[in-house]
Amino acid sequence: MRGSPQAWGAGSGTSPQARLRQRLPTLEYVERRARRRIPRFAFDFLEGGTGDDVGVARNRAALDAVELVPRFGAPMPVQTKVKLFGVEYAAPIGISPVGVDGIVWPGATKLFAAAARDAMIPYITGTLATASMEEVAKIAGPCAWFQLYGLPTDDHSVTFDLMKRADAAGVRVLVATLDAPVRSKRPRDLRNGLVVPFRPTPSTVLDVALSLPWLIALMRAGTPSFRNMERYVESPATLAKTAGFVQREIKGTFSWDAIKRMRDAWPDTLVVKGILHPADATQAIAAGVDGILVSNHGGRQFDAAPAAIDMLPAIAATAGRQATVLFDSGVRSGLDVARAIALGAHGVFAGRAFLLGLGALGTGGANYIAELLLDELQVAMGQLGTPSLDALSKAERRHPGAFNFA
Repeated sequence: MRGSPQAWGAGSGTSPQARLRQRLPTLEYVERRARRRIPRFAFDFLEGGTGDDVGVARNRAALDAVELVPRFGAPMPVQTKVKLFGVEYAAPIGISPVGVDGIVWPGATKLFAAAARDAMIPYITGTLATASMEEVAKIAGPCAWFQLYGLPTDDHSVTFDLMKRADAAGVRVLVATLDAPVRSKRPRDLRNGLVVPFRPTPSTVLDVALSLPWLIALMRAGTPSFRNMERYVESPATLAKTAGFVQREIKGTFSWDAIKRMRDAWPDTLVVKGILHPADATQAIAAGVDGILVSNHGGRQFDAAPAAIDMLPAIAATAGRQATVLFDSGVRSGLDVARAIALGAHGVFAGRAFLLGLGALGTGGANYIAELLLDELQVAMGQLGTPSLDALSKAERRHPGAFNFA
């Protein structure tokens, strides 16, 4: 992976990487640049949550509250490689699915796939991504995972067809999403008119016209659409038809019986996403899953949900010996990755961060975020005196928000 200190141009402040690091040293700076380059409705879609954005803020506050205690005298350099479900990745960092990612940056799905391949990290492409799973798998190879929403009509016929397609494309990790049982109210999107069907307003048109980098990317990539869904609507599969199908058919979650059926039908790794309670982790393991992704959907579904990081230790204690525990929601730095690993995660995913990278830098933006997160993780591990991920998982920590189910 290209994110080592040497790759950043250590010893040379004039290399392109070094100059970029100087201008955009953290995600905060990336975010400021992205805000200037993409339309307001796209930035609001990315940054906003449900309700009053309380869940988004809670995730951030809870991560910041986790303290890790440095120890000294450990050998260096640090080692970040991790094996997840039989594949060795360069780091315990991955790209989360973001529905209709092309709204934030046109062509995002394929750019994520290429960044994952280049960095050798997993990318969970989504049911509602703006490129098909087949296209993603062709680009990303073993880094391609597929996130699946429930489409229960006709006894999940489309759901199981999507699974067959994923298998045929070479996807080996299927991620069934549980944490969107009903559609949430997202005030920013409603205010900006991001509803189905989308009807541009004069202010939207002006917003786009003033976001020239985004407009150029749109002209190159084409209008975002739900590519995975197009074959399930009557030809020609227009955006209006496909969006209508998505609105009608995607119900979001799965029953435990449906998860068991998926386990029987899916030949490889099955992960469930959105677990926040140890009892649900136990149910998932009983259904035969291989992995559990602890997540509150990044604060985008339920404003009263606890911060995902506060639920991670209890779920890791319950499921960690029987399933691979993964984490997302609110991750903005390599230090956040270190926090989650220390609290029991085997792999850590981010969605908003990678889209902000595209918004700030365009084509190479997701690659930059992968390198930035890895560099920050390496620094955190070095500061902690934990030369390996196993050592990091044993780091002394104080976690005041940890949820106690006793």
